[in-house]
Amino acid sequence: MPANQHARQLRQRMTDAEQLLWHHLRNRRLDGHKFRRQHPIGPYIVDFVHLQARLIIEADGGQHLASQRDPQRDAWLQAQGYRVLRFWNHDILQQPDTVLAAIWQALPDQTRKDASA
Repeated sequence: MPANQHARQLRQRMTDAEQLLWHHLRNRRLDGHKFRRQHPIGPYIVDFVHLQARLIIEADGGQHLASQRDPQRDAWLQAQGYRVLRFWNHDILQQPDTVLAAIWQALPDQTRKDASA
């Protein structure tokens, strides 16, 4: 299945944590920053990405506890110039303001200035 079609299916089956995070990131709601959801990058589909800032946000559930793929995936994405932030689903659901503050802090200063201008 092509990556774009698979990404479309993932957008239709988002977890509760992904839906909540997307509610706060969509339509430039985080201080004017543009995020995409379920976006293909190379061989991977990332949960959320800010392309200009090269920042990836991953919402992780229990299946990621002992994942041996995540470190490989993160290393590949980092080699492409991306920074990867991972948050547990329960943290997104129970402490969304803390998660959003961490995302905002991870944005480069110049990107934060551009978005608020």
